[in-house]
Amino acid sequence: MTGDIHGIHHTGVLTRDLDGLERAYASFGFTLSPRSRHLLAGRPGEAPVPGCTANRCALFGGSYIELLGIVEESAPDPWHTKAMADEYEGFRLINLDTGDAEATHRSLASAGLRTSGVLDLERDVDTEEGPRTVRARAVHLEPRSTPEGYVGIAQHLTRRYVHQPRYLSHPNGARGLGAVLIVADDSEFDAITNRYTRILQVAPRREGPLTMLYAAAARLQFVRASDAEEVLPGEPVPASSYMAAMTILVDDVDDARKIVESNGTMTRPTGDGFFISARHAYGASLFFTAS
Repeated sequence: MTGDIHGIHHTGVLTRDLDGLERAYASFGFTLSPRSRHLLAGRPGEAPVPGCTANRCALFGGSYIELLGIVEESAPDPWHTKAMADEYEGFRLINLDTGDAEATHRSLASAGLRTSGVLDLERDVDTEEGPRTVRARAVHLEPRSTPEGYVGIAQHLTRRYVHQPRYLSHPNGARGLGAVLIVADDSEFDAITNRYTRILQVAPRREGPLTMLYAAAARLQFVRASDAEEVLPGEPVPASSYMAAMTILVDDVDDARKIVESNGTMTRPTGDGFFISARHAYGASLFFTAS
């Protein structure tokens, strides 16, 4: 349906404790971009206004992890982030990457999926050329139709101001997002996976307990809640359906693991890397692998 989707644009971990979230991910060996406040539009065609959120990002050149914090409770909240945090904090957001937000909106609407329309986002950042304004456009799916979390499709208008080369080198050797894992309540599993199948226009594959959809170089993985313990043993369960884990691609898993553990976070080995519990990563389970 939306053949212009190129993969994962970014994932988002939400908190009211941005200071703590920053410290945690820096201790995992990520280089983080400087903190930046958001300017957000509430409706299509409206001018962005200063919002209640700010972020720092772990940037990989093609995708990134957004560390999203509510930093001023009294500021406007046009994207309803405070309500999202009131429900629960943690891994709450995924945006897929498009080169044409308008075309994506039309495709989603023609398929019967309710969206926000095309919304504008801005935030000011420092660059080696001086201060610049990051601009992007996003289409959000109706949150009541996505019980697993907040789902959007985003378009960079100023990619070079986001993925600045000086922030792309990470002590842990991270080079990209390889996968996102979504746990779906058994009663919602078919509806959730079918929706992503329609968005990506790809056929699902089964790999053990996982249903896989490929979004360019990245994968979306889905597991029934009744099978979640098999892939996420002992992990927190914040909702009946939820965004559970990310896979981080790194150059050398042994080097990355040494950095994480030397900074005080426990890990456990996996078949092809290691794992950090959501309890230590502000609600996002993290798999690290070299492939």
